[in-house]
This record gives sequence, C-alpha cells and structure tokens, in this order.
Amino acid sequence: MTKKVIVIGAGVAGLASAIRLQHAGYQVEIHEKDATPGGKMNRIEKDGYQFDLGPSIVMMPELYREIFELCGRDPDDYIPMEKLDPMYRVYFSDAPDAPIDISSDLTELTRMIESISPGDTEGFLNYMHDIYKGYIFAQDNILGRPFHKRSDFYNLSMLRKAPKVKLVGTADNFIGRYINSERLKQIMGFQTLYIGVSPFTGPSFYSMIPMIQFLYGIWFIKGGMYTMATAMERLFEELGGEIFYGSRVQEISIDAGRATGIKVDDRKIDADYVVCNADFPYAMKNLVKSPRAKGKFTDRKIESMKYSCSAFLLYLGMDRKYDDVEHIHNFIFNESLEKNMQDIFEGKKLEHASFYVYIASKLDPTLAPEGKDGLYILMPVSDLGTADYEWNDETIEYYRTYILDTLKQIRGFENVEQEIVAETHFTPVDFESRFNAYNGAAFGLQPTLSQSIHKRPQSKSPSCSNLYFTGSSTHPGAGVPIVLLSAQIAARELIQDDKGSPSAE
Repeated sequence: MTKKVIVIGAGVAGLASAIRLQHAGYQVEIHEKDATPGGKMNRIEKDGYQFDLGPSIVMMPELYREIFELCGRDPDDYIPMEKLDPMYRVYFSDAPDAPIDISSDLTELTRMIESISPGDTEGFLNYMHDIYKGYIFAQDNILGRPFHKRSDFYNLSMLRKAPKVKLVGTADNFIGRYINSERLKQIMGFQTLYIGVSPFTGPSFYSMIPMIQFLYGIWFIKGGMYTMATAMERLFEELGGEIFYGSRVQEISIDAGRATGIKVDDRKIDADYVVCNADFPYAMKNLVKSPRAKGKFTDRKIESMKYSCSAFLLYLGMDRKYDDVEHIHNFIFNESLEKNMQDIFEGKKLEHASFYVYIASKLDPTLAPEGKDGLYILMPVSDLGTADYEWNDETIEYYRTYILDTLKQIRGFENVEQEIVAETHFTPVDFESRFNAYNGAAFGLQPTLSQSIHKRPQSKSPSCSNLYFTGSSTHPGAGVPIVLLSAQIAARELIQDDKGSPSAE
C-alpha cells in the first residue's frame, strides 16, 4: 500500500521535498495556509505591475534545474533562464557618478579590480584559489548531507580534509587577508546578507558566496523568481500530488513519540510521515505541542537563539521605462558598511544604510504595463526581536524617504519620487504575520558558528520519529539553492528511514 506523506507549507523547500517524495512513489499532500505557492518566493501585484516578493537573484542554477531533471523533465520547459553579464552594478553613496559593473567574465573582472586597486589583483586571485578549495570541501562534505551527532562532523575523515581549507575568523577578516581596497571588500563582503548574516560577524565559510557568483555567474528566470514557484507547483501536480491552499495547520499530531499527521480546522488528517516546511522556530513553538517531541528545542531555547536580519521592501510602479539605468540588479552602498551592519544587528534605526534595486521588467516587459517599469527595493533591517523601534507608519515613511533621497543622487533616478504611480511595501511585521517567520527574520536562524552544520536544526527530528524539517532554519541554511539542498536531505532521510537503510554519510 502506498504510504502517505503530508508536507506543511508550499515554500521552496516544501515544494521540492514534495516533488522528490511524490516522484519516489509516495502519496504526497501539501497543506499551505496561503493561497499561492512559493512561500517567500512569491509575487506582489499592484495596478498591473508584478514584483517578486522576496528572492530575486538566481545563483547555482544547476540546483534549480536538478529538481526537474530528476523527474525526467526538461527544465527549459519550466524555468527558461538567461545568464546576466554584467551581473550587477554597484553604486557608492559618496561617489554616485562612478558606478562599478561586476562581471562573471574573469577577464572583465580582473580589469575591474585593476581599475580600482591594481595591488589587489594578485590577492583576489589567491582568494579565489583558497575559497574555491573551501567550496569544494563544503560541497563534498557539508552541504548535501545530514549531521545527526557531533562525531558526524568531528571525525578522522573530516580532520584529514580540513587542513586544506583555510576558513577561520569572520567573512570580512578572511576577505581582508587578500584585499586591501575598502570598495572591493564591501563588494565582496555584503553578499553574506543573502543569508541574513553580517560579514563582520558571520563565519568566513560564507565568503564563498561572492566566489560562486564570480566563477559561475547569476541568472534571470523569465517571469521572475515566482516562475520557479509556479513551475514546481505544476510539476508536483503533474506527478499526481495534491496541494490544499488555505489549509492552516494548527498542530503536528504526535502519538507515542511518532508523527501521525496534522490538525487543520480541529480535524485530524492522518499520514505515515510529516515533513514540516514551516519556519523551524515557529514550528517548534506552535506546531509541536509535545515537550518530549520538542527535545532540546524548548520555547526558552528557541527564544534564546540568534536570528537573521529582516528586510524592508518597497514595490514601486513607475510611469516610465528606466532605459538609462542599464542593469536589472543594482546595489547602493553607504560608505560606512560596517556601521550599517552593526546597527542592523544591534537593533538601531538606520541612519546610513545600503540597499538594493531590482528592475525585473527590464528583461521581462510583461511584468509591468507597456512602456513602464517596476522597481523592487530591498533594505536589510533588524529583526523584530532585536529592533529597538516599532514598525509603524512613521518608521515606514522614514526608510522610504531615506531610500528615495539616496536614489535621487544617482543618474537615471533623479525624479524617482515624482514618477511613482503605484506603491506598496513589506516589513518585518509582514514577514512574521504572512510567513510565520520567527521575529520577522527573513532568513530564519542566523548562520553563526554555534548555529551551523551539526549545531543547526537537522532535517530529521531527533526526538520524534516520522517527522522531518526543511527550509532556511535547518541545515544547510538559507538562500534558494541551499534550501533546495535541505529538501534533498529531508526527502532522502525519510526514504532511507522508510526503507530501513542507514542514513548516507
């Protein structure tokens, strides 16, 4: 008889887990409280303008494609992509008229570094050499496998491989060993914010993020990132899976230390296995009621853990095309990035902030009315548990004004405020209320050393059988490619447990 799996949440990792399990022969149901797939990989629509809600940059496209290839599909039929070159443009607020284009073509990249700081070129190539070794080590030994116990990480095999990898200290310190130019260090270091941690406190391990971009590039999916969410929904349903939208899970049913289904509208829905894609801290506090099944993740433990930053997003429908702004991805740095990061993670209201502007309609005009563009603007801010200020109309107006006043200094955006014809926004409060993101932390648990690898929540519950977790707060962490790997781990763990075989090392 076919065994039934219930997946809680149709976020990226929930959809990917469900596809893998349905493909493997299970009967899979997804229960999603929202009305659309994707979780934070969603869409905002306003007056004919369509915006990606959250993720916007495609890195490691092979991981996006793999889920379709696994099921014998051609990814190009589902998520048509194009590579971007240059990848993005960087502006510095103290020199807005001298932007820097970042290419994934190594020749162009070298020329760019030589133009900014000729003495750093050799250091940059040494950084690429050393961090690439760390990346291969992570790929082979960390990112795609579970860590059930301390000895899965601290063992003779790992110790033999580790000396080849020189990853100690913070990401900023690691980059600073190779690069002297503050401009270049900022261009490279800020990318740890893709997973919600500061380069000045985050482990050096994450300084491989810029290397992945420099070597492999970034991509754009036609229709924006939301295309990936709807494509996974389509694939899952083609395989015979069912999605129940507007189905808010109240509790994971646990009997005698085993997950046996879920409760929705006070009604029990039985299953042989449960995969939870709800944010892990939220799930442990709200969906897992049994103290024994919580294990070490008590309410007090969840409250004491460190959370990633959040984000303030503006979605602006404009009354013209921005033809004189050449790129779809644009980063505006404040010259005091360290102070900016410190304020975010100490909960202060930002006085000097960096932010990001994404104009997807430049590559896909169907995302805006004819002859118009939409601007997606993201500013990293403190999570709700850290912030020493309230999110109210005054705070929203304060950050909106800061963003628009800064943009006006950049060529092409001089009249940005007058050109807005449609507008909406998303705050940390919205991340918490819409996505059950604990403390409104947009990237889940912060990937500190004490919350990474074997010290991070794992896919397989250690305290309750037949219960699995996936998503950004579980190992291996946040970011779309990485949560796709967490789905791979969760599905493999479940299948191995069901078949009675030991977990893969």
